[in-house]
Amino acid sequence: MTTPVQASGPPLSRKIAEELGVREGQVVSAVELLDGGATVPFIARYRKEATGTLDDAQLRKLEERLRYLRELEERRAVVLESIRSQGKLDGVLEAQIMAADSKARLEDIYLPYKPRRRTRAQIAREAGLGPLAEGLLADPGRDPHQAAVPYVDAARGVADAAAALDGARAILAERFAEDADLIGSLRERMWSRGRLVSRVRDGQQEAGAKFADYFEFAEPFTRLPSHRILAMLRGEKEEFLDLELDPGEVTPDGPASSEPGELSDYETQIAGHFGLADQGRLIGAERMHILNALGSKAALEQSGGDGGGRDGLQLVTGGVA
Repeated sequence: MTTPVQASGPPLSRKIAEELGVREGQVVSAVELLDGGATVPFIARYRKEATGTLDDAQLRKLEERLRYLRELEERRAVVLESIRSQGKLDGVLEAQIMAADSKARLEDIYLPYKPRRRTRAQIAREAGLGPLAEGLLADPGRDPHQAAVPYVDAARGVADAAAALDGARAILAERFAEDADLIGSLRERMWSRGRLVSRVRDGQQEAGAKFADYFEFAEPFTRLPSHRILAMLRGEKEEFLDLELDPGEVTPDGPASSEPGELSDYETQIAGHFGLADQGRLIGAERMHILNALGSKAALEQSGGDGGGRDGLQLVTGGVA
């Protein structure tokens, strides 16, 4: 069993007290009662003197945050042990993990180290395409085809320059999608602008009648209640609905331009993060890879943390292994 590790910063009781705007002693007393098996209604009604008259709503929020923060500490311990066992845990990385204040941030940091199946990027690296990817990222002005020609090697599965560039794109896409700071900011953009879209599958109108409310449905993430998310996920699981995560690509002045070769605002943010300025050659082809990493349906199915629509939707997680 992995022992939870306390994050840097104030203890859980003080953190919860600050969030609720109450004294730490009130939280400590309530936690002791909850850990002893008492229920929120019982504490609210019969243990007011112990908790300093915390009411039912405050106690429910306290219980919810306590559960979330304890789960966060347990997960932090698992992540630390996993990376340590790989021999990849250094002081800087450990400090980042210890400072993570949400499940989402913790999973973003862990993503590059999470055990997984062999990826296209890994295959491309094994084929010797890592230097090509790094070279194109460092100098986006280079002619990609010309740069790729020296990496053509049929014996290693790189049949031509196009195959070499496909491998380089896969490497860069994985790198971009595993950048914790980038993913966090893109996720917030997705959360504030995006929406969940649901449509009925062809020929399923009659059989899926109980999901008729979601045959042609779209709602922003910011207004999407948990019961609707669950209903749509159930409709998809039963193969009556198709779900789509629409990132809502708009600019401050209106819809994103559809001019050929022009970057969307998401792509512009990615390019800026990696110092590519207006060089969109390598970025555009990887947009959907990154957006899928941010908003996969598997992430939707993860249970909430902070209580409420945002964490319930779990566009703020990268999933838990």
